[in-house]
Amino acid sequence: MTDPKDNVPNEDEPQVEGEATNAQEPEDLIEAEGPDVEIPTDGPAGGEPAPDDAAANDLSPEDEALLADAARGIAEDKLSTEERDLVAEMRADMLRAQAELVNFRKRVERDREANREVAIAEVVRALLPALDDLTRAEAHGDLAEGPMQVIGQKIRGGFEKFKLVQIGEKGEAFDPNIHEAIVQLPTPGATGQTVADVVEPGYKLGERVLRAAKVAVAVPA
Repeated sequence: MTDPKDNVPNEDEPQVEGEATNAQEPEDLIEAEGPDVEIPTDGPAGGEPAPDDAAANDLSPEDEALLADAARGIAEDKLSTEERDLVAEMRADMLRAQAELVNFRKRVERDREANREVAIAEVVRALLPALDDLTRAEAHGDLAEGPMQVIGQKIRGGFEKFKLVQIGEKGEAFDPNIHEAIVQLPTPGATGQTVADVVEPGYKLGERVLRAAKVAVAVPA
């Protein structure tokens, strides 16, 4: 049988501190436990964006451009001298290429317009003999009435759309740029060279002379 005295703790024996501490651990754990604490997220509840993010999304295009320029300036400030020189050289090359492209487009448009004027001038020059026949028929009275009068008006109206102008009139001063002297007529009292008669009229398309007028020139006697 077990002696009751054996259950009495011996005062001479030292007590182990770990045993007493372990005996109290369950109670301490129970007291420490409590409701789960929710960790706050970056934005308010409901998944809505934070006020700062909402304000950033409301930026106007102008403000976004200013922020981009500021970021670009900050990035360039971090570049070395050689890198800045390289960026400046690339910008200069880009501007030079843009200027060359603009000049090329202008040159193409100018050449295209010049080629168009040359093509029109060649076609009109080929039709000048027919226009001379209309002028002679009108001088003989063949275009006074009838269908030929209407045809003549339509043909001349078509030439006028291309700004075809007849040159060479009697009494005007002789101009070698638009007149071709067929004969010179010494005239008493003449002080200069003037057109005495128009043998064949000339024509000018815009500023381009298609055919000089063949004239008789009156000169001082």
